[in-house]
Amino acid sequence: MAQFIVRHLEDDVKARLKRRAERHGRSMEEEVRHILRNTVKEENKHVPRLGSRIAARFRKAGLTADLPELRGQVARSADFGK
Repeated sequence: MAQFIVRHLEDDVKARLKRRAERHGRSMEEEVRHILRNTVKEENKHVPRLGSRIAARFRKAGLTADLPELRGQVARSADFGK
């Protein structure tokens, strides 16, 4: 097993890590291992882009018409006919 030392860690970060570890019922050392393992796992995970996530969320809402592509257009505020 590898070991390393983290130098110059801010006191507030250490305190927050300690509180987080207590909430999860782990030692600070185990909490840091948990954080590192999960971070490395998520690094290779495919994250869908925003448009795909929105489409997936509303897929069962009954929208049948295609939505126009807005890429490259200037953002503007909505006009509600006031």
